[in-house]
Amino acid sequence: MQDINRILDALDPSAPLAHRHIWLISVLDWVRGNGKSVPAAVSRVQFLVNAIEARPELLPRLRGWWRTLVLTVDFSVLLGDHGFAPRTAFVSELAERLRRKLLPGTPETVDASALFSLAFPSRADSAWLAALDEPLLRRLAAQLADPDDPRTPPWQTIVLDAITYCAGQIQASGFAPELRLRMGEKARTDRAFHALLSDVDMLRRAVGQTASQEAIDAAAQQLRERLEACRHAVTSVYTHLEDNGISVGMVFRLRQLRARIVRVRELLDMLLGGKPLLAGVRLIGHMAQTEQERKSVRALVAANSSLLAAKVAERSAETGEHYITRDRTAYLQMLRKAAGGGFLTGFTVLLKYTVLAIGLSAFWNGFWAGVVYAGSFLMIQLLHCTLATKQPAMTAPAMAAKLKDLSGDAVVRFVDEITHLVRSQVAAVLGNVIVVVPAVLALSLLMQAALGHPMLDAKTARYVLQSLTLLGPTLIYAAFTGVLLFAASIIAGWAENWFVLHRLDSALRYNPRITRVLGTGRAARWAGFMRENISGFASNIALGFMLGLVPTFATFFGLALDVRHVTLSAGQLAAAVASLGPAVLHEPAFWWCVASIPLIGALNLGVSFYLAFRVALRAHNVGRVERARIHAAIRSRLRRRPLQFFVPA
Repeated sequence: MQDINRILDALDPSAPLAHRHIWLISVLDWVRGNGKSVPAAVSRVQFLVNAIEARPELLPRLRGWWRTLVLTVDFSVLLGDHGFAPRTAFVSELAERLRRKLLPGTPETVDASALFSLAFPSRADSAWLAALDEPLLRRLAAQLADPDDPRTPPWQTIVLDAITYCAGQIQASGFAPELRLRMGEKARTDRAFHALLSDVDMLRRAVGQTASQEAIDAAAQQLRERLEACRHAVTSVYTHLEDNGISVGMVFRLRQLRARIVRVRELLDMLLGGKPLLAGVRLIGHMAQTEQERKSVRALVAANSSLLAAKVAERSAETGEHYITRDRTAYLQMLRKAAGGGFLTGFTVLLKYTVLAIGLSAFWNGFWAGVVYAGSFLMIQLLHCTLATKQPAMTAPAMAAKLKDLSGDAVVRFVDEITHLVRSQVAAVLGNVIVVVPAVLALSLLMQAALGHPMLDAKTARYVLQSLTLLGPTLIYAAFTGVLLFAASIIAGWAENWFVLHRLDSALRYNPRITRVLGTGRAARWAGFMRENISGFASNIALGFMLGLVPTFATFFGLALDVRHVTLSAGQLAAAVASLGPAVLHEPAFWWCVASIPLIGALNLGVSFYLAFRVALRAHNVGRVERARIHAAIRSRLRRRPLQFFVPA
């Protein structure tokens, strides 16, 4: 009690700017206490209000202080703009957050956001603000503002200014070419953003002229409908991403637009709702929570990863659909494509060991191995065959797109998609492994007959058995390879989106210089070919060089990392068997390697799919409750119909 009385005694409305703001910070520090108990903070607010009521001589000084604060600090900008990031650039925003964390702020400021940051520095602030009830807020408001004092601007004017400011930002973003050109035709025809500020002006006139309540409600309803039209216009952008591409900046603008529309609705509730004080303090509590997020480097990393996730996932659904088999015919077709991929991988194993036999330095061994892998993967793509482990990272966004609406039996339908995907992967792995083994054996026997020696010498064959054994770090390497597969899929999504975003297919098709060189027909064919295959080209080349060079760079830095790809590992094991002869089948080392092959495949697929699926879930904001429902549904399906995950009905 002595502390708050001492703080109240220090109140001086004519004090310098910094001292007036320090007084506010001191009061809020006293209310907050240790920040551990919300009821204790609410009790302190009640005690503060009672203490002021018990000292009537304090009211003129308190109201004078409040009037000076409102006239000095622009609260309309605070209400309309606080909490919205001013930039999308990660590095500059990181530097700003580090500055805010490491350098002290000053209360000698007229910047409402800077003062707000000093006044509400704790995560506990949003909780105790939300716990304040309306009667207590009414008493506090009556103590602060004198309604008969013409020098204090009405709070309605401050809120209207905040609405105007926020609506102006919405209109400016809605006019941005990268969004406007991607809106649906109806959204452009309705011109929702054009009339937004005129609707705000109509509401301002209705409130300012003290018009009838019916006129004010009509103006507010028209503004709400306009905001809803703006929201629909923003939503229509997503339907055109497949044709136009997406960027991180665009995702940022879309999210900011939706958040600002929500802010205007909150301000309207504060202005015209039945409980304006409650709406106002809830908004301030939300802003206090946002203030903590704006200081957090971790929140910045999470927000930027969410932007990147949205960019990767929004356009990937169509790309992954054709990798999912849903019936017996598609399942058998996947087996045939995978068999072709396994056959071609046999030549990949031969070329890899040919490169190793040359005896190049470590870097050039890795580089030319990457060339072999990339060329092999491109050949598999161009011949319309399949490499099993390339699929999950591409199909996960396609499946996560089905999670936007989890109402009804959407979870059951999603689990159906999971079974289709797992079954597709089983077919792809089986097709690859079953064919690559005899293909490598046949190539090794041909080399034995033609050149007098098998594909591998005995020393290299023994090294293969030691490196693939389940008793070593094979499973760690297989999981790491899954990370590389996921990274390759991210590069593929980025390359395809970049190609579409910059309309390179249209440029190839219609650019006058290109058509003069290639001719109209050939240019059109090249444009269609590149649009269809750019993602696969990027993924295959990136994956090939990562498989070849990442182990080399890891060794240079002293990291014991290697790669284990299920199809390549099966081919290498077959080459070792061909070199060592049938006697190796009686050795335990061989069977430890055989046991590792299915686990390598499971980790390649599982890690790649898990990472891509997490990205897609993050992009679509699927919460913990929905994830728990999905996991429970998958476990239930495994118990009741496990064969669905392996063979088609």
